[in-house]
Amino acid sequence: MKFIVYLLATAISSPALLAQDASPTTAPAKEAAGNATMNLFEMLKDGGWAMIPLAGMSVLTVMLVLVYLVTLRRSAIATSNFMNTADVLLKKRDYHGLLAIANRHGEMAARIVQRTLEFATRNPKASYNTIREIAQTEGATLAASLQHRIVYLADIAMLSPMVGLLGTVLGIVKSFHELFAFSADAKKLMFAGGISQALVCTAAGLIIGIIAMAFYSLFRGRVQNLVSDLEIASTHILGLLALDYNKMQDTSSKAF
Repeated sequence: MKFIVYLLATAISSPALLAQDASPTTAPAKEAAGNATMNLFEMLKDGGWAMIPLAGMSVLTVMLVLVYLVTLRRSAIATSNFMNTADVLLKKRDYHGLLAIANRHGEMAARIVQRTLEFATRNPKASYNTIREIAQTEGATLAASLQHRIVYLADIAMLSPMVGLLGTVLGIVKSFHELFAFSADAKKLMFAGGISQALVCTAAGLIIGIIAMAFYSLFRGRVQNLVSDLEIASTHILGLLALDYNKMQDTSSKAF
């Protein structure tokens, strides 16, 4: 019972105590808190030297995302127009005509056809297994270039939090140094301001890393789909070449 009476007395007397404390003493604290309010640009500016590489990484991330959105598409692998033309010309055994068309197209399937037919026309006595190895090697090289292209986003996602953490550590070290350099009245405000500015680096690094990793995951799935489309296109072309080579072998065997 005495404990309950004590709690009621404390609750009644607390507003008066708060009003007494908030009058002349807390005025400088409120004024300091108002002066400490800063916009986003000033916050990033006060992040220190670590914000310079983080700003470069953010710009590079945006540029890579825009480039990948434009270049990583299905039409960059094989277009229906080129595949239909290749189908018709391969059935006619018009290798030179298809080679001329492949030189004018920029999709990856055209590059496989170009490399394969250049070898086939320069080496007419080469076996089908040799030509298939040429096509598979070129396809594997193009698939690897697709996969390596998006690794830069993963690198940025890994490095940006580390750079931000380094800036935070150096900012905390500076804050502790200022804590001992100023008078006792300004120690708390200077320490709190230094810690808040130091944490900006970590926040910026984490934001850039999360965005870069999210787009890396998105483009990684897209690249896997494009590699599958490239394998399908190259398999289709090799299948048509195999039919032509079988026909050539049949005609040569009948001639003998």
